[in-house]
Amino acid sequence: MGFIAYLILGLIAGAIAKAILPGKQGGGIFATLILGVIGAMLGGWLGGAIFGAEMDKFFSLSTWLCAIGGSLIVLIVWGLITGRSKKKAD
Repeated sequence: MGFIAYLILGLIAGAIAKAILPGKQGGGIFATLILGVIGAMLGGWLGGAIFGAEMDKFFSLSTWLCAIGGSLIVLIVWGLITGRSKKKAD
């Protein structure tokens, strides 16, 4: 998979992860891109190490699931580091 494909995959995976995770996460499109690319790399590494999944095809379901899963992990860790959480309405 090429560099541009990784950026597109990361952007979409980051946006999906932000939509799945409840609460308000900061950052615009650039933060989503960075989150998604880091998450896609993490998900690809974990998917290959744990499940033996191949991450070389853009339209593969395993590639997308690993990228979204990795983006969720990165988003959760980023939320714990920055202290952002969903606020309860009183």
